Amino acid sequence: MTRPRTRVAYRGVTEAAPPAERRVRLTLHYDGERFAGWQVQPAARTVQGELEAALSRLLNRPAPVTAAGRTDRGVHATGQVASAVVTAKWTPPELQRALNAVLPPDVWVVAAAETSLDFHARYDALARGYLYRVGTEAAAQSPFLRRWCWPIRDTLSPHVLQDAARRFAGTRSFRAFAKSGQPERGERCTVRLSEWRAWGRVGFEFRVIANRFLHHMVRYMVGTMVDVARGRRPASDIDALLAGEPGVETSPPAPPEGLFLARVFYDEIELEAEEPFDEVLP
Repeated sequence: MTRPRTRVAYRGVTEAAPPAERRVRLTLHYDGERFAGWQVQPAARTVQGELEAALSRLLNRPAPVTAAGRTDRGVHATGQVASAVVTAKWTPPELQRALNAVLPPDVWVVAAAETSLDFHARYDALARGYLYRVGTEAAAQSPFLRRWCWPIRDTLSPHVLQDAARRFAGTRSFRAFAKSGQPERGERCTVRLSEWRAWGRVGFEFRVIANRFLHHMVRYMVGTMVDVARGRRPASDIDALLAGEPGVETSPPAPPEGLFLARVFYDEIELEAEEPFDEVLP
């Protein structure tokens, strides 16, 4: 709930005093290789832990941070959204510059903006967009690429990949594509976009947008689709898994190195954009 402003008298005129605090929305890039995930964990290096430590250093007090999603160990972000309440003297541009000066080099604040005090990075989000990169050419073995993709060096048919991806669109149960469920929220997700595109001359890139994602969901989806494209299983297995048919299991999940949280959507207009990912991709 937005904190009301205190009213003060000045030369006989009652005026609203400026608020003592403001909430700032941060958009983050991070390389997940050396992190145990987003969420703070005992005796582990996490993105949330580094960001809260940096904010606490600047504010000289504890500074809890809320994020749009909890990325797992090794998963990257080019569009993670987090927010924190800071003292009003910190304007968003000043806070962005100060954070980037004290954060470690594998975390970067790409944008900062003031938002309402009652903004919630997770619960106010309409959807999230992930991408997964698969390297199928020799160039994927380069040390400048292999840390951020799944370098499999196999020939994959783009038509088979695309056919597999389209089967996920719509509102469905994704329990079969999750390491663990979310009993309090159910297992149904609405996938608004599910497609493969060429990733330059290196391989392919899977793009998916949904209102929510279950644990390891994208990685299980990618692992299964790649096995379909390799000819190791039929595409109809995807339909069987979504229908909950017994005796059918997903392929092993794709490794975390190729996965990016690319964008969080808070506006329906953003979701309807023709190219909703392109402005945030590196």
